[in-house]
Amino acid sequence: MPAPIIVTALFGRADQGWFDGLRRQHFPPERNVLDAHCTLFHHLPPSVEAELKHRLNGMTRGVRAPETKAAGLMSLGRGVAIRIESPGLVAIRRELVDAFAGMLAPQDAGGWRPHVTIQNKVTPATAKLLLQQMERDFRARPVELIGLGAWWYRGGPWEMISRHLFA
Repeated sequence: MPAPIIVTALFGRADQGWFDGLRRQHFPPERNVLDAHCTLFHHLPPSVEAELKHRLNGMTRGVRAPETKAAGLMSLGRGVAIRIESPGLVAIRRELVDAFAGMLAPQDAGGWRPHVTIQNKVTPATAKLLLQQMERDFRARPVELIGLGAWWYRGGPWEMISRHLFA
C-alpha cells in the first residue's frame, strides 16, 4: 500500500550502536520505536519510489562514502540531538532536492540541519539538563557513513524499501 517515503543516512555498526545506546538511555522508552537515524527527507510521495531508487543507486554504487562526523550537540527545545557534519552528504541531499523540486513537503523543502535525535518529547527543562550534562564530555568524532536508506512510513515503525551502500 503506498505511503510516504523517508530517506535516511545509514551508519556503520559501531556508530549506529553508539547512537542507539544514547537514544535508549535518553529517549522516553514509550516513544522510542525506531533506531537512531539521520533523516534526509521526511515525506517523499510514493510515486517517486522507482526514480528515488535509481538516483540513490547512482549516488552510492562504486562511490566512496563522504567524510562524516558527529560535530556537536544541538538543542531541539524538547530534546537533544547530535549535529552531523558532512559536506558530501549535504551535496547528495541538494541533488535530490533539485531532482524532486515541486514534490517536497514544506519540512523537506526548507533548510536542513543534519542530526541524530537522542532525546525528544521531554520537557524543555529536562532537555536543557541533558544538553548541559553532555556538553561537558562531548568530543567531535568521525562517524562511518555506509549508505542511504529508503523507508515506507505507515504510521508505526518504518518499513525498509531499499538500502544503497557506498563502495
